[in-house]
Amino acid sequence: MLTASEAPPGVHRLLLVEDDTDLADMLTEVLTDEGYLVDVAPDGQRGLHLGLTRPYDVMVIDRLLPALDGLNLLTRLRSRAVGARALMLTALGTVDDRVAGLDAGADDYLIKPFELDELTARIRALCRRASDGAETLPIGAGRLDLNLRDVLLPDGARISLSAREFELLHLLAVRPRAVHSRPELRRRVFGEAAATSIVDTYVYYLRRKLGRAAVRTVHGLGYRLGEL
Repeated sequence: MLTASEAPPGVHRLLLVEDDTDLADMLTEVLTDEGYLVDVAPDGQRGLHLGLTRPYDVMVIDRLLPALDGLNLLTRLRSRAVGARALMLTALGTVDDRVAGLDAGADDYLIKPFELDELTARIRALCRRASDGAETLPIGAGRLDLNLRDVLLPDGARISLSAREFELLHLLAVRPRAVHSRPELRRRVFGEAAATSIVDTYVYYLRRKLGRAAVRTVHGLGYRLGEL
């Protein structure tokens, strides 16, 4: 039996992170019948390992998970430049909960209990979005290439990035209108042990390579994506 990481061309690869065994088994059967190749993780730590080591088109992640909850799992995956589309499943239906999920990097949010037809329709929509442009993210007239981990300038030139430069620019490019504080960027890209000033250092590196307009300073608040 093929795993999602062994999917042939044209077959969508899906990661399901769900600790409810009965629900996970049922969803795996339904999604397999729909033509997906599915890997299942019963907790957040296993989901993190699979998400970092295998390629997926879509991730379906439960909000409340043992070992590592869904928000922290998705935040860690996004901080490591995992660009797969993400659908968050949750029994928590308040506006604040939905905002928290979207801010963590979710592309869509579905509240339990849900209809299977709605779930599969949302996954199909995410797969279409993945096929339409998951390989790059826009930076003004330029593009951030998620596979090559470099920047394609408007004139066709390519600029290579270090691992940390890529992670910082990717975090900004995923939510281009959002303003990110220095402490948030430090935590999500460099870890709690780093000094907050390391964010300014890497913004300087990006601007030196891509031009000053690539990252915008929002005085008193932090940084946001600029343009090339």
